[in-house]
Amino acid sequence: MGAVGLQTHIWANNTRSTLLLIGFPVMLTVVLFGLELVLMGFGFLPNSGGTLGDDIGLAVGMLAGTIPLAVVAALIWFAIAWFANQALIDVMTGARPVTRAEEPELYNLLENLAISRGLRTPTLRIIESDSLNAFASGIREGHYSVSVTRGLMAALDRDEMEAVLAHELTHVINRDVRTMVIASIFAGIISVVCQLVFRGLMYARGGKSNKNSGPLILIGFGIAALGYVFAIVIRLMLSRTREYVADAGAVELTKNPDSMISALRKVSGRSKLEAPDDVQGMFLDNERAGFTDALFATHPSIDKRIAALIKFGGGRDPGPWDGIEAPAYASGTAVPIS
Repeated sequence: MGAVGLQTHIWANNTRSTLLLIGFPVMLTVVLFGLELVLMGFGFLPNSGGTLGDDIGLAVGMLAGTIPLAVVAALIWFAIAWFANQALIDVMTGARPVTRAEEPELYNLLENLAISRGLRTPTLRIIESDSLNAFASGIREGHYSVSVTRGLMAALDRDEMEAVLAHELTHVINRDVRTMVIASIFAGIISVVCQLVFRGLMYARGGKSNKNSGPLILIGFGIAALGYVFAIVIRLMLSRTREYVADAGAVELTKNPDSMISALRKVSGRSKLEAPDDVQGMFLDNERAGFTDALFATHPSIDKRIAALIKFGGGRDPGPWDGIEAPAYASGTAVPIS
């Protein structure tokens, strides 16, 4: 039954990835259509000189040129995302690759876990941050990475770190990581395009006035705002169950549910890591506060994840961590605050 459930989870991730790839140019076309209406309303594009319906009809006619533009833009961005996704993520998170010589114990832990599953060892990356967090990234075999913060390395013992690495490796095995990268890169660019255009229009001076300017601008902004809604929908369609499955995968790999639980206890409340919202969905923990944030959360709460590990993995909860609150660093070396 477990194998069937895992295969279903992998199949669902493949389906989501396909839908995202198909949906990106479609959504980009919708956003560009809304932009056409806005630009027409501000006078940057010619209008029909007639009714509101005539102006909208003219904008629809312009789609003959917009759709090819959207497809070309989607293909170009897909190529960039395919070959440069890790570089983009590194820039957004501050992650950098390290060698076995630099971090021998951590590298060996990751390598042993990968060998146990017959996988090529992902590239190990470090983020110089006091935050306690980690994530896996990459789209294709041979280009996967596992990144951990310096704070996590300072706070976790060997068994806890092994559990976290196993959690992230499970995301690679289950292909969660590919879906998350596609979602973060594609949804992120739509949001960025919308923000840049809208901010630019705030400071731009329009052209020839249009009697239908008000309705066109309102309708155009409404349609273009679907880009933001699309980004939210993407985050919601990426099931939170992936974290439960990855936690279970960590237990399966390490045979140590207690270490996964104690690692989560240490991470709880200390996982804040600066990065775009879409990238934060890839993290080990992306804790949110408040009703609205909880509603659109990309992760189940730490307490719920621990409860599942206790119920299904037979682990024991040590309770909230009462150790050091945050590590401090000097020249990249962890030095606990006394």
